[in-house]
Amino acid sequence: MKETQTSSDSTSNMFLTGTILLANLDYSGLADYALKALVGGVIWMAFKVTGDYISERLKKK
Repeated sequence: MKETQTSSDSTSNMFLTGTILLANLDYSGLADYALKALVGGVIWMAFKVTGDYISERLKKK
């Protein structure tokens, strides 16, 4: 009978663990969260740019 040896490194262990953990992920919930995060980021960026613009205008006066 022939014996076989298998070697595993940390990369394959990481991919196996990631595959197992992500197997039951709710992708529709993840897409909703990503959309909300994107919209929130755009709103935050708009407020930030507007605040910087107003701040610079007040400094020039």
